[in-house]
Amino acid sequence: MSFFAGKYDCAVIGAGHSGCEAALAAARLGLKTVVFCLSLESVALMACNPAVGGTSKGHLVREIDALGGQMALNTDETFIQSRMLNKGKGPAVHSLRAQTDKKKYQTLMKFTLESQDNLTLKQGEIVSIETKAGAVSGLTLATGEYYECDTAIVATGVYLKSKVIIGEYSLRSGPLGLFPADSLSSSIAILGHTLRRFKTGTPARVDRRSVDFSKMIEQPGDEPIVPFSFMNDHVEKKQHSCWLTYTNKETHEIIKANLHRSPMLSGVIEGVGARYCPSIEDKIVRFSEREAHQVFIEPEGENTNEMYVQGMSSSLPVDVQLSLYRTLTGLERVEIMRPAYAIEYDCIDPLELKLSLESRFVNGLFFAGQINGSSGYEEAAAQGIMAGINAAMYVKQKDPFVIDRSSGYIGVLIDDLVTKGTNEPYRMMTSRSEYRLLLRQDNADLRLTEIGADIGLVSAQRYDRFIKKRENVENEIVRLNSKIIPPTDEVCDLLEDKGTSAIKSGIVATDLLKRPQITYEDLLAMDEGNSMLTRQEREQVEVAVKYEGYIAKQMRQVEQFKKLEGRILPVDLPYTEITGLRIEAGLKLAKIKPVSLGQASRISGVSPSDIAVLMIYLEKRRRTELPYANRV
Repeated sequence: MSFFAGKYDCAVIGAGHSGCEAALAAARLGLKTVVFCLSLESVALMACNPAVGGTSKGHLVREIDALGGQMALNTDETFIQSRMLNKGKGPAVHSLRAQTDKKKYQTLMKFTLESQDNLTLKQGEIVSIETKAGAVSGLTLATGEYYECDTAIVATGVYLKSKVIIGEYSLRSGPLGLFPADSLSSSIAILGHTLRRFKTGTPARVDRRSVDFSKMIEQPGDEPIVPFSFMNDHVEKKQHSCWLTYTNKETHEIIKANLHRSPMLSGVIEGVGARYCPSIEDKIVRFSEREAHQVFIEPEGENTNEMYVQGMSSSLPVDVQLSLYRTLTGLERVEIMRPAYAIEYDCIDPLELKLSLESRFVNGLFFAGQINGSSGYEEAAAQGIMAGINAAMYVKQKDPFVIDRSSGYIGVLIDDLVTKGTNEPYRMMTSRSEYRLLLRQDNADLRLTEIGADIGLVSAQRYDRFIKKRENVENEIVRLNSKIIPPTDEVCDLLEDKGTSAIKSGIVATDLLKRPQITYEDLLAMDEGNSMLTRQEREQVEVAVKYEGYIAKQMRQVEQFKKLEGRILPVDLPYTEITGLRIEAGLKLAKIKPVSLGQASRISGVSPSDIAVLMIYLEKRRRTELPYANRV
């Protein structure tokens, strides 16, 4: 028998990385918010690798930070190693990655939620989402409480009917032995959403004392440290190394000899796994020509001996896991503390969501994170902050907030999910962004902080800091464009030392900086740079100058993109009745109901010829709707 337990503007189901950002955003925008989780020990749990960022994922974290989110700030407080990936490539693909202290990150995020005004954190299992007149009205808990709410955000991660699988053994369980949520799936299905079964997995954790690091390749952190949050110029702390080793022929032979015991390859696992994050047995099958695969041994924290074995995700039986782990150099005597496992869970079809992440079937019901078919902490957190913002927009009866593909990786992520859909756990990659030179991680604040301020999520301190940075960068570029560097002996010697030709006459500072061999730090050595600029500001100046032509070209491409995005489609278009539109395209368009011609063009199954037909139909409709005297 349920009983009334309270009334909230916004209720968030789940306190993983999406739920935390969603709840904080909603509360900071003034909504009386409650967030529920199955166990308070699972708040911001890093059930897989305790790391934040990485290729393209670092972009998402920076964008969350630029909007006023929490992930980057808490990462800077709790990381134990920081590295910038892809430094040998261009700035578009530079991605920051931090190995965090698993428990410290959890503890800090839990305390952040507990300390936030307008926010209440509760332990409990939601079993039903209640509605009235097609809109969310409340939530019911397994223990009988009923909470009224004006909007709800489903951020359940991998807990819906989750099942852990290790070889022949399986158990109804959430990650790391936590309880599953077995009742909510049916409620979500009753509301009209299609449930699917996806799979993810995690490698074993091994005892640091049983690892011989002297046989491995050390992977130290970067110096100087580059912080994740735009609010931090410098972070000083002791860093802990990660270590690199490799699989070998013996490893592969053990796996091949035990493939019949792999539940993933034998068909016991029904869920669809991530193609871009395969298990070790999947790697051996798919890449049989490879003689070795990289394996990283990474610390889970400062006060634990548990080490994460990145690259060795598996669902093989424990005896096989131990045998194959011990074939790796440095792991000959390794002891497994927690075995690797696969986990299956329910998720929805993201094509059933609007760009705001609101359900197409229930007003005020939003979905964020792995429930939408994505994978990764960063993808989850990015959806979480957007769902939290849009829950607030819904309650305040304002237009939804949408980041388009030309403005952020968050926009690419959400547009891909709700427009193209996904048949496997979706992972963000830089290659998914058409405008990645514009959407660099280093300029996320210049792209999004002013927008975050307009929404009301960016603090005055952050906004003032952003304005100062933008002005300093703009002023320095103007100054360098008018500064002539003379051909002194010191300047010519420096240029030759850098492997570029000396100058015979004065040269504009920006022209010199455009040379591949010359950095902004080199200008400082010539006494032609502004030593008062911060690291972030110097980076912006250098990238803006060096890539000016490429950036201008991509801006022109964005202008064309904006034209299609600006062609808004009426909600009542009878797609299946439009002459010339292919049946498949008509059905897809009718299901997704794209808001613009641009979004329609990205729907799988809709061809350029279908878009041409649609444009002709829209023009004919426009002409018939015009007064006769205005027709051309």
